[in-house]
Amino acid sequence: MLLLLAITAPVALGMGFLGAIGARSRIAPIRWLGQGYIAVVRGVPDIAFFLFFVIALDQGFEWLRHQVKCPDWPDEIWQGNDFVVCPAAKLPLSASPQIWHEVYGFSLAVLTFAIVFGAFAANVLYGAMRAVPHAQLETAEAYGMSHRQTFWRILIPQMWVYALPGLSNLWMVLIKATPLLFLLGVEDIVYWARELGGSKTARFTDYPHGDWRVWYFAALLVFYLCFTRVSEIVLGRLMTRLTHGQATMGGEAQRKAA
Repeated sequence: MLLLLAITAPVALGMGFLGAIGARSRIAPIRWLGQGYIAVVRGVPDIAFFLFFVIALDQGFEWLRHQVKCPDWPDEIWQGNDFVVCPAAKLPLSASPQIWHEVYGFSLAVLTFAIVFGAFAANVLYGAMRAVPHAQLETAEAYGMSHRQTFWRILIPQMWVYALPGLSNLWMVLIKATPLLFLLGVEDIVYWARELGGSKTARFTDYPHGDWRVWYFAALLVFYLCFTRVSEIVLGRLMTRLTHGQATMGGEAQRKAA
């Protein structure tokens, strides 16, 4: 879980940043692509996206490898409902160690989470960019700054003040969404709480204790509450630091307190 959050959060934020830049681009095709990414991914239920997108992504990778490694393959790839590629195009290969199967499944999970939550992050960042007073951008350009300089020196530093509340909510949702990893074949903390708490499970047929799942899930509840509380404290301090010196209500409150 913690590894997934550590990898997915920055990747999703990066995809969201690219999506927000694309959505406000002056080039129409890029703008349509960015706005379409935000609208389509946010409009699809998460569970449907996790169930079907991963399968399509896996098959897409194998299809590309099939075209490169087996161009003379005589059979059809689609045989009824079965998707059949040559053995050399399988991901990962059947003879690969188990660790590579786990790494591949985890990578698909990270990419899926990043695409889903990247769309929500893009929507937050796009709104934050629009919230920055346009007069400040015009003033920067009036002082001779180029469009690129205005974007990176004026818009981006102030954007985070408006984006952080939405991004903090998204971070909390991402924490609570990690049990969906089980749908992708990744064994997360909730899966192990169920396995270790039961008296007899699929992996462990005999335990020295009875059914203790209620205690394991209670400990899991405490863990999630503590983790989200620590996140709130860190995000609150980050918000205080970002609003320092800014022309916002938080910045005004800091100046009055000083």
